[in-house]
Amino acid sequence: MTIAGSLIAADAAMAQAPYPNRSIRIVSALAAGSVSDISLRVIGERLSQHLRVPVVIENQPGTGGVAAARTVMNSQPDGYTVGLGGNNWAISTGLFKNFPFDPRKDLTPIVGLVEFAYVFVTNQNSKYHTLNEVIAAGRAKTPLTFGTSSAGTTNHLAALLFKSVTELNLVVVPYRGPAELSIALLRNDVDVVINAYGGLRQGIERKEIRALATTTAGRIPQLPEVPTVRETGVADFEVSSWNGLYAPVGTPPDVVATLGKAITEVLAEKDIQQRHRELGLEVSPTPGDQLAKRMLSESDRWGKVINESGIEKQ
Repeated sequence: MTIAGSLIAADAAMAQAPYPNRSIRIVSALAAGSVSDISLRVIGERLSQHLRVPVVIENQPGTGGVAAARTVMNSQPDGYTVGLGGNNWAISTGLFKNFPFDPRKDLTPIVGLVEFAYVFVTNQNSKYHTLNEVIAAGRAKTPLTFGTSSAGTTNHLAALLFKSVTELNLVVVPYRGPAELSIALLRNDVDVVINAYGGLRQGIERKEIRALATTTAGRIPQLPEVPTVRETGVADFEVSSWNGLYAPVGTPPDVVATLGKAITEVLAEKDIQQRHRELGLEVSPTPGDQLAKRMLSESDRWGKVINESGIEKQ
């Protein structure tokens, strides 16, 4: 057999071998070194051990996760290139005038990975010790300022949602980055800050800041004594940041199922769950069909918040 014939035969054998039989690439819009990027690498390393093939994380940061999503959508639908997406895509569909793809139909959901809570906090020296005290002050027409990350981020929209459901006349101040937000809180430039637990953990542990409430449906393991916003009486408020893996449209269902099953098994391992709790995250192996429903509902929800708040679309 000629060399060319041998290569063709080898390619054909590989194509017929059970999935996966070569390296899997996970494309991510996250910045390298971020908490969620660390999470993805922890999962990818263990997934590689389960599937016995290399799992490569490729960071393609960019506005709205567009570059990463395009890479996935333009890849062969064979399960060897998948992408990380989540509520950032759900927000972007309402935040950008001409968002170049629709995550509700242009990608195939595989499985959810993780989610994490946001926390309402004050400076440790603040006169507010509970979220109920903040709400009561707002109802008494006391001027209130809430600090968040830059406009259009999840915690910024969470603050706007809180303002809407409580009907408080508070001012939401978006800061350019976490450093500026932390400085504003420690200098008492704002009354309350809403941010991810992972970004607040050290300040809470050092007793520099006080946790008032968490944004998820239930209390988080890292702050079991801190009530949820719902427990304070704000019934229509629940926010978390979440992500999952997505494949190109047309990926065979058995390939999607194989990858989803392997990741679900990884997320069930106790040391993986513990590592995520240390990062301020919770594993969330949501099945693909439920992940699709979540993307749909979250896109509608944040689109409504963006429209009602008057945020200028980009």
